[in-house]
Amino acid sequence: MFSIIQAAGWPIWFLLLASVISVALIIERFTALRRARILPPGLLQRVMAEFRQGSVNDESLKRLETQSPLGCVFAAGLRNVKSSREVMKEAIEEAGRGVAHELERFLNSLGTIASISPLMGLFGTVVGMIEIFGSTSGSGNNPQALAHGISVALYNTGFGLIIAIPSMIFYRHFRALVDGFVVEMELQAVKLVELVHGERK
Repeated sequence: MFSIIQAAGWPIWFLLLASVISVALIIERFTALRRARILPPGLLQRVMAEFRQGSVNDESLKRLETQSPLGCVFAAGLRNVKSSREVMKEAIEEAGRGVAHELERFLNSLGTIASISPLMGLFGTVVGMIEIFGSTSGSGNNPQALAHGISVALYNTGFGLIIAIPSMIFYRHFRALVDGFVVEMELQAVKLVELVHGERK
């Protein structure tokens, strides 16, 4: 592996850095975007049971807010439970926007890596071609210089694609996951508003 890195030349170090960042972001998002952490099962039922028992207070709302992103949305609504339906919905929507932004954290960075990795590989290809045609002894008389230039060109191109393809796959996967979570949170938040205001049983 080290011999490949050496053969690829100095442009490969930028790609290696991008690959390390990409892997770190993918692992972090896999950990953060677990369904049980975002949408704990049965949370709406538990919240409504506490509300009907009259045990909703500042302490329980703070605890609910820190438990999960869905809990944060519910807590924002329950803080305005004595207000009108519209005010409660607005509070939920504001909290939902903040939660959605938090769920999308690092996704732009991952998408950027997926987009620029092929360009970084192309940059390595250009550097390799410059080494081939800029050889003082002439590449036709120096097969070693020619082979080195081709190695720089091809290894960088290949490595750029190796980074870009999985990065783009995971970016799309996480983006779809976040969109699905946001839709489910919206549906559960609407149920909460309707249950609290007696419009739904």
